[in-house]
Amino acid sequence: MPIYLVYFISSILEITPRMPNRITSTLGFTLVTVFALLMGDLAVAQPPGAEVTIKDFKFIPPEVRIKVGETVKWTNTEKRQYHSVWFQQAGDPEPPYIFPDEFTQRTFEKAGSFPYRCGPHPEMTGIVHVE
Repeated sequence: MPIYLVYFISSILEITPRMPNRITSTLGFTLVTVFALLMGDLAVAQPPGAEVTIKDFKFIPPEVRIKVGETVKWTNTEKRQYHSVWFQQAGDPEPPYIFPDEFTQRTFEKAGSFPYRCGPHPEMTGIVHVE
């Protein structure tokens, strides 16, 4: 837990004995809620194991290496073109398109090499190596 959050909670708890029970109860509930939200945000905000940019009808870089349990994030930086990240050889159905300034991500839970392609543009290919 960040030290500023510990300090904040401890300083609030020091003044609660002087407050009426109803206010203390509400304050306690609010602190627990804020703490839960902050911890949830910290858990979600993990950086991806690798990032791939989609630009000029290419996956850049076309090949990435990550560890089991890590995530790859693909971001479409085209100005007007949509794309997809389709793991067709793995038997996945074609995913929704990624429009400009949107992203998709995938977490890999087992080792191996996972080729993918763009659904609408089959000449666009890439591969994820998971170790």
